[in-house]
Amino acid sequence: MADKPQVRFQRANFVVADIDRAMRFYGDVLGFTEEFRKGHNPESYSFPVFEIAADAVIGFSVLSAPGQPRCMALSEIKNMAMPSVPLPRRSAIVLEVADPDAVMAGARALGLTVHPEGELVTNDGRTGREVGILDFDGNLVVIYSIADAA
Repeated sequence: MADKPQVRFQRANFVVADIDRAMRFYGDVLGFTEEFRKGHNPESYSFPVFEIAADAVIGFSVLSAPGQPRCMALSEIKNMAMPSVPLPRRSAIVLEVADPDAVMAGARALGLTVHPEGELVTNDGRTGREVGILDFDGNLVVIYSIADAA
């Protein structure tokens, strides 16, 4: 039997007010697929760790990207006011995308905030594009694309 690694990254998770609405961005625009969804569980560990009110209704969806199974999750909270994400933002997911223009257009079509594009310079000198997008709940998604080497 092989030794277990000291740590293995399982998935990122964002809290959202409505999974179906969130999937319009994460699924339709970014291309994630939903692997499975769980409904409300009043005994969920999410209540204490996310500090969710006891009378809230929660749900959970696990998403995959092509070739990356179950790498993202969405935790839905209903029947509880969702305060704005505090600034400065404290977390983000960073995604390499094949077509940043299509992602930006899709996000804009949904009415999402698309920040001005920046130039990306990697630690090894390659250049590319990076753009921050806020989902429906104010979670930050940074997309990037690196230009092909000359």
